Amino acid sequence: MSKKRVIILDYGAGNLRSVARAVEHVGFTPDVSDDPRALDDADAVIMPGVGAAADTMRNLNERNFSEPLREYIAADRPFLGVCMGLQALLTASDEGGDHPCLDIVEGRVRRFERIDNMKIPHMGWNAVEQLREHPIFAGIPDRSYFYFVHGYYPDPEDDSVVIGRTEYGVPFASVIARDNLVATQFHPEKSGKAGLQLYRNFLEGAIQ
Repeated sequence: MSKKRVIILDYGAGNLRSVARAVEHVGFTPDVSDDPRALDDADAVIMPGVGAAADTMRNLNERNFSEPLREYIAADRPFLGVCMGLQALLTASDEGGDHPCLDIVEGRVRRFERIDNMKIPHMGWNAVEQLREHPIFAGIPDRSYFYFVHGYYPDPEDDSVVIGRTEYGVPFASVIARDNLVATQFHPEKSGKAGLQLYRNFLEGAIQ
């Protein structure tokens, strides 16, 4: 069992238990914490998330996570964002109006526009095209399927941070990475073998 201090942020998101089980499954002992000070000595931080941008940012701000998160990521320490944990990294979200987010990665979160009979939200399994090699993809075949649940999608300004892309009416960034930051629009903890491999890659220090 690894002795790394793996922190799963508890800021009111609903999928903490499933993320913790996935982390345990790949051989790590997570610490689910609602204390921003837990980031000080973390070896890796996972920020899960479900729900709306406004609620997410309100919870992060009320629980004093926003600035410690910015500082943690600016220090180039290992960070994994999941679903809303990716969207909250961007500058702002169009969800429910115009909501400022953490502004760690420049860009906006945009609403899917309905095309023909396309269902919104995007819910279910979809392929992720790997745009370039990255340690987070180790042992995961290109165009593997992952599980998505979202009505809005991330649109970073800098294309170079986009390492995984998925099609749903439009092509969108389904995996982003910069230095020791990586984030996915899908839920690895709901994505079977490929999702567990992604957690394993992150937690074994693949993000350099």
